[in-house]
Amino acid sequence: MLYFPQNTRYDSMPYNRCGRSGLKLPAISLGLWHNFGGYDAFENGRAIIHKAFDEGITHFDLANNYGPPPGSAEENFGRMLSTDLKAYRDELIISTKAGYEMWPGPYGDHGSKKYLTASLDQSLCRMGLDYVDIFYHHRPDPDTPMEETMQALDQIVRQGKALYVGLSSYDARQTREANKILNDLGTPCLIHQPRYSMLDRWVEDELLDTLEEQGIGCIAFSPLMQGILTDRYLHGIPEDSRAHNPRGFLSKDHITPDILQKVHALNEIAAQREQSLAQMAITWLLKDQRVTSVLVGASSVSQLENNLGALLKSGFGDDELHRIEEILTQ
Repeated sequence: MLYFPQNTRYDSMPYNRCGRSGLKLPAISLGLWHNFGGYDAFENGRAIIHKAFDEGITHFDLANNYGPPPGSAEENFGRMLSTDLKAYRDELIISTKAGYEMWPGPYGDHGSKKYLTASLDQSLCRMGLDYVDIFYHHRPDPDTPMEETMQALDQIVRQGKALYVGLSSYDARQTREANKILNDLGTPCLIHQPRYSMLDRWVEDELLDTLEEQGIGCIAFSPLMQGILTDRYLHGIPEDSRAHNPRGFLSKDHITPDILQKVHALNEIAAQREQSLAQMAITWLLKDQRVTSVLVGASSVSQLENNLGALLKSGFGDDELHRIEEILTQ
């Protein structure tokens, strides 16, 4: 079946400038960390991608090891690109990353020039692309000199394999050091992808201020704390949830009585705002102008639609923000 995107796809999605660059990203982007791998239903992932693009999501975020098995999310996305989205490549922002273990031996992990260059070549092959729009170093590597990792990112851009480069999970000091090297090389850091949610606010200590000072965009991943900030766990841990999935990154141990108490209290505020808890959690992140985009995942079209509903109600009253802060800090 041929896919033809909706003509109205740009009518309701806000697009935010990424740092001080000329690039704009949708307020909500789609991550393929889960649900798009080789063990998942291909047609379900395809339907989610179609719906995302129909609703103005132009940014699709991957990594070399997304799956499982590693690499399969890129392979599946490449199939969708070749059959459904090839004619719309210039309307898409496609990102991928390298930094975690991808293949055996000393050259398949971390931050060496050898690994980053080889990994991106493999990613491009899996997706059938000549270049990605953004290539990230996925995590800091304490054993590789920062200069080598940044030189690899700069070289990748100069080779035409990526248009922009980004960092993920670097702290504020590491970000400043990395961006200084990148600026000196002539390839400034476009964007930083940190873990950030209502229940995980480490970026507020220093990183967000650093990104603003450096003119770097911010795209928050795990905004729903892998489903905890939804109605999924309000009445226990469902057997079909991520917390029950042995291949997932969410453990039952993460869902503590204290966390559940906060989730219930936040859900009451969301209901009063006529939002789902997931929608309020996304809206709460987007209230900060330093956050360029929020990176959501989806296991179904209906879940994606629910997340997109966050855009229908922007802003918070002072009383709402005070109540939320009391819940989060208690």
